[in-house]
Amino acid sequence: MLKKATYLPLNLSLAPLLLLLVFLLSCVVHGIHEKKILRVHNSIWSPKKSYEASSSCFSRSLGNGKESTTLEMKHREICSGKTIDWGKKLRRTLVLDNIRVQSLQLRIKALTSSRTTEQSVSETQIPLTSGIKLETLNYIVTVELGGKNMSLIVDTGSDLTWVQCQPCRSCYNQQGPLYDPSVSSSYKTVLCNSSTCQDLVAATGNSGLCGGYNGVVKTNCEYVVSYGDGSYTRGDLASESILLRDTKIENFVFGCGRNNKGLFGGASGLMGLGKSSVSLVSQTSKTFNGVFSYCLPSLEDGASGSLSFGNDSSVYKNLTSVSYTPLLQNPQLSSFYILNLTGASIGGVELETSSFGRGILIDSGTVITRLPPSIYKAVKTEFLKQFSGFPSAPGYSILDTCFNLTSYEDISIPTIKMIFEGNAELAVDVTGVFYFVKPDASLVCLALASLSYENEVGIIGNYQQKNQRVIYDTKQERLGIARENCSI
Repeated sequence: MLKKATYLPLNLSLAPLLLLLVFLLSCVVHGIHEKKILRVHNSIWSPKKSYEASSSCFSRSLGNGKESTTLEMKHREICSGKTIDWGKKLRRTLVLDNIRVQSLQLRIKALTSSRTTEQSVSETQIPLTSGIKLETLNYIVTVELGGKNMSLIVDTGSDLTWVQCQPCRSCYNQQGPLYDPSVSSSYKTVLCNSSTCQDLVAATGNSGLCGGYNGVVKTNCEYVVSYGDGSYTRGDLASESILLRDTKIENFVFGCGRNNKGLFGGASGLMGLGKSSVSLVSQTSKTFNGVFSYCLPSLEDGASGSLSFGNDSSVYKNLTSVSYTPLLQNPQLSSFYILNLTGASIGGVELETSSFGRGILIDSGTVITRLPPSIYKAVKTEFLKQFSGFPSAPGYSILDTCFNLTSYEDISIPTIKMIFEGNAELAVDVTGVFYFVKPDASLVCLALASLSYENEVGIIGNYQQKNQRVIYDTKQERLGIARENCSI
């Protein structure tokens, strides 16, 4: 039986005095804490077929503002078309997310070490090698490439946009047809001696493949992107017209993937929203002034968010004013979005640790936020102090602060806020505080994890970004945050 609050009969004449006394004693003993109500048992975890129609992987265009274009953003599970075993899916996500973070840390270490770029590249060129980027990605938008709809997984931690192409030597199953360059008059291959080909070093960690074979010199630039779980994409670097709703971008550079393998669902490919010169953001900077934003929905059935390009704030539906924080500049990590984490609070209680005031990545592809061990310890200690009296449960994978909440219906949980330079604030949505490792709530964990080492770089994952308008302004080098209901 689910537990609810119970009340004893009171002498009505004494009730106000007794209630005031209880309130004052609570304030003295526990302090006044900020809390929100979470519904523990939610129908979204019941077995269901994600969507029947094969076109469900494709999202809609939501409209244009005066200086912007907005696309519908969906969760990647809609592409599966299969009955979802949420227990298996949620646990698998944690395992893959951990591999991604380890790969990112190794990539960051390689970029910031004293080794030369050529040395780092030579160690990471072969697909299937662990230690590069793993794309365990979650959100999808639809664009037109060469006049054909393509569903792309959105990732701010990647730069090169790519799709699966005909003829394909090895491709994973996707919904909808593969891109076919032979039927497009605007498709062009990128030449080896071009500066664009050389830019691949910064974008993918691999230089353009232009060497000869059996005495035959290559003229077309090839790309390789490898991922930590054995996933990879390899093919021709090319240019094509891309349509973001009604906004057409000519000569857009992308990867035409002829050999692809990995956990990309039924999506056509990937949209790179990093900061390098080959990213979609950089290539459309003249059109959209280097600004894009998104609002990530929770996993409610059919819920969609939005991805907007341009600086027209009229398309936002934010519930609070936008607060901005500077993007930190690090030449060695120039393609990442880095913020200065200056503080955090649990239930309104500000945490004290000397580890604040350091760079932390914000990433749409990482799921669970990772914190340096000292900061995570402070968060965990204060959270357990305020969230007491609930039966504990063993940890799972990267999550170690867990509970058995099967007997509860609605629970009051402490708020979590992250503070950045300039007093910008990310107030984590109530759906981003707990991760349901088991859908029946017998294993529910604090949705934050510790990094292995203090000197590793923290990451703000998409689980904590839900129901927020996150604005990336690469021209003014700042990031904005505001509360927003992302379900449309």
